[in-house]
Order: sequence, then structure tokens, then C-alpha cells
Amino acid sequence: MQTDFWFVYLQGFLLLMAMFTCVWIVSVKLVNASIVDPFWGLGFVVLAFYYFLHSSGDVDRKFLVMALSSIWGLRLFAYLLWRSKGKPEDYRYAQFRKQYGEANYWWISFFQVFLLQGFLLWIISAPLLASQFEGQNRPLGFFDGAAVIIWAIGFLFEAGGDHQLAKFKSDPGNKGKVLCTGFWKYTRHPNYFGDACVWTSFACFSVAVEQYWPIVSVAVMIFLLLKVSGVTLLEKALKSNKPEYEMYINRTSSFFPWFPKSK
Repeated sequence: MQTDFWFVYLQGFLLLMAMFTCVWIVSVKLVNASIVDPFWGLGFVVLAFYYFLHSSGDVDRKFLVMALSSIWGLRLFAYLLWRSKGKPEDYRYAQFRKQYGEANYWWISFFQVFLLQGFLLWIISAPLLASQFEGQNRPLGFFDGAAVIIWAIGFLFEAGGDHQLAKFKSDPGNKGKVLCTGFWKYTRHPNYFGDACVWTSFACFSVAVEQYWPIVSVAVMIFLLLKVSGVTLLEKALKSNKPEYEMYINRTSSFFPWFPKSK
């Protein structure tokens, strides 16, 4: 890996730290740390564009990676921004605020929430740079085609799952009920599965230019989805809040889409 790669990668880190510091300052004014969530998707768009400007890989692949990452990131940014509009601070951050105390959490959140998310975002972004930086003499091929197909499947599940859930929640009659139709009939977490597919596609773009180590970054993303901030945390809350969820668990695949059990 060229020295210039690591220089651009480090610049991306500094850019993110500046961006999330600004978001943190706004959060202190609003007393709402959960405003960080929409900027997760936007951060990848910023990095993808920055990497695009500072890399010299195959032009077609660069445009493809930047376009797909921008579509995914902007959709996620807009959706999370819309979902949080007019709502109080997310329960996760509210619990932390109560745990550490209002007088301390304003500065604790800077490290625990904002810089941490920026750091993880930077680690995960490695395939966005590798796929654009390398492969000057490698035109689009098999792995690029596979990446586009996997991305399309992932985007369909993630965006479609979010849309179906938002529509379900908009009906007051569904309060306390479990969504088990559409994408949610085949997996309990279509949005997380879709997210994992999208990042697998970016790993494929990296493999297309024979850069394999960024696969580790994608593995970090999938681990977070499954074990940290995604499936595990959400299901713990849903089991306690929705009595029907236990039956839903028994008949529906946890992550990978599959036909539901008959009983």
C-alpha cells in the first residue's frame, strides 16, 4: 500500500473529527446527543467524496463507488433526520445522561458518543478509499458486477424495511404490535441485513482491485450490527416492550432472510 494512501486515510480521519466536533457543539446547545445518529450516514458520503477527489484509481469504479455510497448515505441521513424530528433524546443517550449526570454528560458525550462514532466510521470507510485509490489499470470486472448486485439487494432490504416500519408505526392501531409482513416476514431485521449487504458490496469493490485488508473494516461493521448497537440491543428492548415478540422470534429468521416457520 502506497504511503499516499495512508496520508489520505489520515486526512479523512481528521476531517471526521472536525465534523463530529461541530455536531457535538450543536448537541450541547440542544441538550440532545442523539442528533449524532443521522450524521453516521452523512459521514460516509463526506469521506467517499473526499476520497474520490484525492485518489487516482479507475475512473469508472471511482464514480460507481462514490455514487452508491452517496445514495446509501444520503438516504440513511434523511431517514434518520426525519424519524427524529420533534422527538426527545433517544432513550440510549438519555440513560447515559442520567447515569453520568447532567453536569458531566455534556463533555463525556464528546468522547463516548461523537468521537467514538467518528473513529468507527473512519475505520469502516477503508474499502471506500481502497477501491478508489487502487486499480488504475483494472477496469470494471466480475467483482464490481457482483458488488453492484449485492448493493442493490442490500439497499432494497434496508430502505424497504425502513419504509414498511415507518408506515406500520404511523398507524396508532399498531401500537404495541409486531410488524411481521413484507420484508419483516422473512427476517426480524431487514434494515440491518440490508446494511450488511451494502458494506459487503464495498468490500467486493476493494477485492476487485486486489485490496483484501479492508474486509476487516466491513467485518467490524457487521459485528457492530449484530452484537453491539444493532440486533442484540434492539431485541433486548423489544422483548420487554412487546409480548408478541417472543412468538415472532420463534418463527422468523433473526438476520438472513428465510421463509418463516409454520408454527
